Amino acid sequence: MEIRGSMMSVREDIRILDATMRDGGLVNNFAFTDEFVRALYEMNVAAGVDYMEMGYRASKRQFNEAEFGKWKFATDDDIYAIVGDNDTDLKLSIMADVGRCDYKTDIVDKANSPVDLVRVATYMHQIPEAIDMILDADKKGYETTCNIMAISNVQESDVQYALDELAKTPVKAVYIVDSYGALFPIQMRRITELYLNTMEKHGKLVGIHAHNNQQCAFANTIESMSVGASMLDATVCGMGRGAGNCTLEGLIGFLKNPKYKLNPVLELMEKYMVEMQEKYTWGYDVPYLLTGLSMQHPRTAIAAVKEHNTHYAEFYRMLHEDD
Repeated sequence: MEIRGSMMSVREDIRILDATMRDGGLVNNFAFTDEFVRALYEMNVAAGVDYMEMGYRASKRQFNEAEFGKWKFATDDDIYAIVGDNDTDLKLSIMADVGRCDYKTDIVDKANSPVDLVRVATYMHQIPEAIDMILDADKKGYETTCNIMAISNVQESDVQYALDELAKTPVKAVYIVDSYGALFPIQMRRITELYLNTMEKHGKLVGIHAHNNQQCAFANTIESMSVGASMLDATVCGMGRGAGNCTLEGLIGFLKNPKYKLNPVLELMEKYMVEMQEKYTWGYDVPYLLTGLSMQHPRTAIAAVKEHNTHYAEFYRMLHEDD
């Protein structure tokens, strides 16, 4: 597949989504202050970002509210308290995990919500329920996307089946999600082509959500974009679970579209993120590299980093003890 555009061209189809509050919330248990959330919202407006993810719409029946900050549940009332009527070009999104969201009751009609986009996150075996959630959100008036997680561990035939089924729905875009940070750019190019070959025929977009276990989140994002992905996830300072994500500042710096402004991001980083990085831990570390190379969930690496475990060879052997 040919490269779309060049280093100096503007792709008008590109849309950036800031996932700092949602993926970053996995770092601090969603304990963001209203001051920070409002500042992040104002930064996204000033920077020309297209979507801001306000958090998860998780089930309060499954998760104890006392154990999480409120953005684990990202209620409409809490979002309204930050953005008011959101009389801006910035669209707002929430993420709803299959099996972890009471979507029929907790996601109300769009006419009564500040949310514009519902992002349905699913593993491959949950695709039928993901489609039900997409249909429900579409009927209520929302834009929808589908984030297929842990794609590095899925057979291509299963991916193709899921894409064919999703192409029949009203979904706006389907995201490639490298949950384990296991993929390299040459692989990301092939997977993006696979997604595009199906989705474009049906007028759908392709998105990319990358993790940085092997320090490839930014490279994978721009590689996927170069062949046609147009919805790009990023977070400020790469804040996200474990090794984190593609950095918003890096992505805006790379894109040549004058609608995106870097300075508001840098100002927010100076005011909030330096201190936040001292308080919380995220970003590349050797255990994340090793789980990425092993195509495994980073939960063991997260524990190792928290414990300052530098017995890397022993950790790597542990990952492969059942091989």
